[in-house]
Amino acid sequence: MRAVNVTEYGGINVLQVAEIPKPIPKKNEALVRLKTAGINFIDIYMRTGSPNIPVPLPFVPGVEGAGIIEEIGDKVSEVKQGDKVAFVGNLGSYAEYITVPSSQLIPLREEISFEQSAAFPLQGMTAQYLVHDICTIKPGDHVLVHAASGGLGLLVVQWLKHLGANVIGTVSTEEKAVIAKKAGADHVIIYTKQDFVEETKKITNGIGADYIIDGVGKSTLTKDLDAIRTRGHICIFGLSSGAPDPIVAHNLQLKSIAITGGNLMNYLTSREELLRRANKVMDGICEGWLKLNISGIFSLDQVNKAQDLLQNRKSTGKLIIKI
Repeated sequence: MRAVNVTEYGGINVLQVAEIPKPIPKKNEALVRLKTAGINFIDIYMRTGSPNIPVPLPFVPGVEGAGIIEEIGDKVSEVKQGDKVAFVGNLGSYAEYITVPSSQLIPLREEISFEQSAAFPLQGMTAQYLVHDICTIKPGDHVLVHAASGGLGLLVVQWLKHLGANVIGTVSTEEKAVIAKKAGADHVIIYTKQDFVEETKKITNGIGADYIIDGVGKSTLTKDLDAIRTRGHICIFGLSSGAPDPIVAHNLQLKSIAITGGNLMNYLTSREELLRRANKVMDGICEGWLKLNISGIFSLDQVNKAQDLLQNRKSTGKLIIKI
């Protein structure tokens, strides 16, 4: 089969398409003929050899995809041949085929396309737990969302508005500000021109945000401590700007701030939880209030271009591979 095969860590040039053996499903696994795959920041961490996410060489990147069950192994009861499915958290989606534990496959609704199916599992279910599981969001709460025009940021903004929150988004350009506002952000801060702490304080009459959703990390987390209100909550779930500097516990005590670390896989600890979260996302898509912004569709041979766009923050919305 054709797949992107990474044999050394490095820049986008290490993303090389090659012919490698087609996998064979083992017990409790299914073979998925991939139609689409999602492109995510974790793919970049793996490609560059980040010590935070060690992946042995060689490997096929990609942890998210959608396709059709072509074959099942022994003891598989959750899916059958011909089923339309998606998955997240299984390495190897930049390829024509992948084997996935059947308990981790998400049955897809007919009205949801394969393009949508590669765009919602990681970001959609992340948005779902960020707005429902970290803290209770009440109508009128001020919630600050960093990188509000990205694929995940746009979903979080829409979900927060669905819950009645006042959404403050940060973006890097005027063009991205327009996109965030269109998604429902009440206020947009262009952090390359404005200080997001000062602007958040102005918007909240000096109180600070009730909740901050931060997938950026190093360049934002320390300042989040000033932008959050007393007894506010911060969730750090991504590190697109790198790992943040250590935080002194006393600085949390001063304002009784709570910081939670977010990792989607810790919120998918059973098949029941996986299906519940996935169905909540599909409900939003089918009801029309949650819209996926797919801003780029690439072939396997174009993944280096796609990762470059994502890594250098030149993209908005979700980037996917059509296989």
